[in-house]
Amino acid sequence: MPRRDREQSDPRGRNHFNSEADRRPRRDDRGKDRPKVTRRHPEVEVRSGGRQSASTKDSMHWIYGRHAVLAAMANPKREIQRLIATPQILENTALGNHTLLETMSRADMDAVLARYDRDGTTHGGIAAYAAPLPVPPTEALLKAEGKSIVVVLDQVSDPHNVGAILRSAAAFGARAVMAPERHAAPVTGALAKAASGALETVPYLRPTNLSRALAMLKEWGYWRIGLDGEAEDGLAKAAEFDRVAIVMGAEGKGLRRLTAENCDLLVKIPMQRGVESLNVSNAAAIALYELTRS
Repeated sequence: MPRRDREQSDPRGRNHFNSEADRRPRRDDRGKDRPKVTRRHPEVEVRSGGRQSASTKDSMHWIYGRHAVLAAMANPKREIQRLIATPQILENTALGNHTLLETMSRADMDAVLARYDRDGTTHGGIAAYAAPLPVPPTEALLKAEGKSIVVVLDQVSDPHNVGAILRSAAAFGARAVMAPERHAAPVTGALAKAASGALETVPYLRPTNLSRALAMLKEWGYWRIGLDGEAEDGLAKAAEFDRVAIVMGAEGKGLRRLTAENCDLLVKIPMQRGVESLNVSNAAAIALYELTRS
């Protein structure tokens, strides 16, 4: 059988010699006769702390440390399902009659929390099993007019650093801390303890795409200011603007190239020679102070 006839009768349905009428349109031909449609920019999906499944049970997490737990219990938006504490911590709090309270030895608490969080942070004798906070309406939170500071973290994955940044954000009145959904610290007990209650007052937003989130902030009037040790301008330059998204990279790596390109201005914290860089949480505290002191 000739090659052409053999391929046209292929029982698996392949046909390499379609007629022009039967030919599937080439990529260049597709849509020639269709009306042009204006493409809309994709909306930025934002979560509140990490990947959340459809199951509420899968998204529950432990919060530990005295300040973090007491702040969570005082937050009406926080759903708590379990509360555990050592007898020693109960002597210094008013939780003795709480309906959810389970008293445990420190060794038993160590065993319970070790299965959840391996960051090595001590729990301080008290922990709460809680649901993530509801995601605030991002547009209403960040688009509102007036002075505003947002801290944007580019692949800062250490929960202690992110918790400390949340604490500084609360101290200096930042509207939110934003970190990408991937390659960033999720909400854990270590993060909540380092935040020392700030997790309840400063929204921790997790956009699925950081570049689109930065574009969204620009549309809402924010100057996107990246911290870069090699920049020419000093940090004081950022204080000239009323609406600032201060963008910070991971310690050592700094800002990724694409993130830096999406910034309107790069600035540095002036330091003495011999000091290569600061811990990212320390740099965040300095930047927030400089932005709010005037």
